[in-house]
Amino acid sequence: QHLLYSSFHHSTCSTNMFTPASLLLLLLLAAASYVFCATELIQPDSVLIKPGEPLTITCTVSGASITDSSSHYGTAWIRHPAGKALEWINSIYSDGSINAKDSLKSKFTVSRDTSRNTITLQGQNLQAEDTAVYYCARDSH
Repeated sequence: QHLLYSSFHHSTCSTNMFTPASLLLLLLLAAASYVFCATELIQPDSVLIKPGEPLTITCTVSGASITDSSSHYGTAWIRHPAGKALEWINSIYSDGSINAKDSLKSKFTVSRDTSRNTITLQGQNLQAEDTAVYYCARDSH
């Protein structure tokens, strides 16, 4: 399984600055959309939560059905903490099966809504170290 990182476009997401004392956890999301051929994955610009609060991010897939393996094999969630490497969180595939990074299984879950063609990442008990840019991406064969 390989994630496709190279063939996307994005616009800059503007954010406010917060001091560490504010105890606010800023979870940035990829702004605009990520395009793979005719498939587009769209997610919100940014989400701001406090440590320990639950997180929900929904990615809408257009141009392909999330249940059709011939057009959309699966959707992955990855994150990019500032100054660190990209980290794969989990993937959900066209047949509904899920694969997740062992060390993050207790923190993140993924689900889908086939009627809306959406993939949702849910996080719980997130802390300052979970601050990152979170991306949904097409997962290829």
